Amino acid sequence: MPHSMPQPMPEHAPIAAAVRPVPEEFEPNWITGDSARFRRASWALFLAGFASFSLIYCVQPLLPEFPADFGVNAATAALALSLTTGALSFAILLSGAFAQMFSRKSLMFTSMMAAALCNLVAASSGSWGWLLAARAVEGFVLGGVPAVAMAYLAEEIEPSSLGRAMGLYVGGTAFGAMVGRVGMGLTSAYTSWHFAMYALGAACVAAAIGFFVLLPPSQNFRPQSVPLGRHIHIWRQHLSNPVLLRLYAIGTMLTSVFTTVFNYSTFRLAGEPYHLNPTAISMIFLTYALGIVASSKGGKLVDRFGRRAMLIATFVIILVGMAMTLITSIVLMVLGICLITIGFFIGHSAASSGVGASSGAAKSHASALYLLFYYIGASFTGWAGGWFWIHGGWGAVAGLTSACAVVGLIVGLSYERGVAGAK
Repeated sequence: MPHSMPQPMPEHAPIAAAVRPVPEEFEPNWITGDSARFRRASWALFLAGFASFSLIYCVQPLLPEFPADFGVNAATAALALSLTTGALSFAILLSGAFAQMFSRKSLMFTSMMAAALCNLVAASSGSWGWLLAARAVEGFVLGGVPAVAMAYLAEEIEPSSLGRAMGLYVGGTAFGAMVGRVGMGLTSAYTSWHFAMYALGAACVAAAIGFFVLLPPSQNFRPQSVPLGRHIHIWRQHLSNPVLLRLYAIGTMLTSVFTTVFNYSTFRLAGEPYHLNPTAISMIFLTYALGIVASSKGGKLVDRFGRRAMLIATFVIILVGMAMTLITSIVLMVLGICLITIGFFIGHSAASSGVGASSGAAKSHASALYLLFYYIGASFTGWAGGWFWIHGGWGAVAGLTSACAVVGLIVGLSYERGVAGAK
């Protein structure tokens, strides 16, 4: 991952403050790639990625079960995910700025353990309000993981081995996001969604303990305080950058499409004319594997064809995929979702790497803003899609997501070839 900002994998988009807050004369005590400390750090961060992203997305395959258990509609059921990602978006923004004040290891461990415990609370909730409250707090405390993990790697791992360590962390996020979806669907089909969430919460408690045992303490970082005014000034600068604003808009449209499609495809497959059980529905999330491959290839495609061309291609692919989902055939619907997944990850890779190329020195703040808009799209549109589903079925959901894709396409077309980071 040679870019100044690592190319993110599925939905994780875990980009953080990769600054090295040490004086220039300080001689870094790197973790070398052939050492036991390197292996311990890599696996610890793998556990962090797995735990955080499995906890975020574990409720997505369970959404069709909540209306029957709590007497809510589809839009309200989607709040179980939307509130988590919404709280996460603001937590990442704050953590990216204020994580400099705390120990990297302690902050990540506390975030992981608190989020796992919140998942146990959510699993035991007898009321819809308590479940939503637990999920919202879970998203907020999880902000301390993606906002710090990349910073730890950039500060502690020797530069020549950073890509390998970061790859294992990103692999953990991808694995966690998939297991959190597929595993929950399979487990709940044979037990209950309560048991499935209990099991995942317990697994993530164990992952947090393993993380704390494995991760070597920071050697090249000392907590320090940065004035709030400085952060606000940097954020304002980024928000006045037209190139970054385009990329933020594209990130918002991408995740609006992706989250909404997967939220309500579960409802569609559970109803007429498919009547699939939770086990079969959870298999739809295996299409996520295509996104992992597409994301890894996205950077090479940008280098070859240019960022603007790939952003345009992204939304064309998504629109073709959305059209295919309108056909009743389950085979064509799944193929359409595959195209949407591929398009999303290519676009996400292109947009997020463009943020790093266009943000100057304060890359962590620019990346945090990208994630803010990214998760706002997942939260708001992922929730609003429920009302389209209730009042117009899948056709209305497809209309909403296609409109988002058209907006993204228009913004992509306006992405000038000559601006910084366009190529």
